[in-house]
Amino acid sequence: MSTMRDIDERTNLASNSMFELLLFRLGEAPGTDRRELFGINVFKVREILVMPEITAMVNMPPTVMGVANIRGQMITVINLPKVVGCNPTKGLGILLVTEFARTTQAFAVEEVNEIVRLEWKHVLSAESSGGGLVTSIARLDGNAENTRLAQVLDVEQILRDVMPNEHTSEIDDSKVGAVKLPPGTVVLAADDSPVARMMIEQGFKAMGVPYVMTKTGKEAWDMLETMTVKAAAEGKTIQDKVAVVLTDLEMPVMDGFTLTRNIKQDGRFKGIPVIIHSSLTGTANEGHVKSVGADAYIAKFVAEELGATIRQVLSR
Repeated sequence: MSTMRDIDERTNLASNSMFELLLFRLGEAPGTDRRELFGINVFKVREILVMPEITAMVNMPPTVMGVANIRGQMITVINLPKVVGCNPTKGLGILLVTEFARTTQAFAVEEVNEIVRLEWKHVLSAESSGGGLVTSIARLDGNAENTRLAQVLDVEQILRDVMPNEHTSEIDDSKVGAVKLPPGTVVLAADDSPVARMMIEQGFKAMGVPYVMTKTGKEAWDMLETMTVKAAAEGKTIQDKVAVVLTDLEMPVMDGFTLTRNIKQDGRFKGIPVIIHSSLTGTANEGHVKSVGADAYIAKFVAEELGATIRQVLSR
């Protein structure tokens, strides 16, 4: 019952453009004695444990501590402070077990602080500030002048950096196959992770699909508005310009749930199929997707499945 309550509660959060962020510390930041706050979406966290016994493995990357036996499953443990360059003066006491993009892994952290509820509008993109491993900055106290800040880590980039063999896949054009869009149309895509955008673009190129790529739900929404005006000037509708919208869920400023809901509630756009393409997997998220009216949901990142899903929604 508690699981269903959790799902219902988080569905309600998503419908109000809110989410929960787990806050943790990784030690002293490089060159300072400050212990900055970091965050990860609670949906990615399967469980939080006091640090179990870890078995060091040969030939592991320097940022991998080894493996831990968690409920009979052997899970790779990543030294998160080492990845981001922090010095955990209090030691690594906590393990975050995460489910992400079809994989399970664990991150060792110094300490876990709290879970906060936030509106996506209080999460700002960090890309223009050269964030690197950080996708966004969360304003934990909203618009308060001296709000605390938390850095939201780009887990896609971290996994690709730490274990490139497992998280970098070559796209086989022959397996992906061509996807035919209606003439003159594009796929409008939104994702805040640079590495995710790169992989999506590689997939689109393998499909032979023209696309427009944006970095947030707000950017995608603004692009829809702009393209609608241009279409009208040509005596056309937005459906003559955009065949499909592909959106991530977790994005600063406007998340994928809000973008999808806005599209489906707007008479101009509601006929455009929306595919949610996310590293947040599981039945809870599929329930959310149905609640906001998306046409399909697919876990990141398999280009063949993405191509098949685009074909499927177009055939409807």
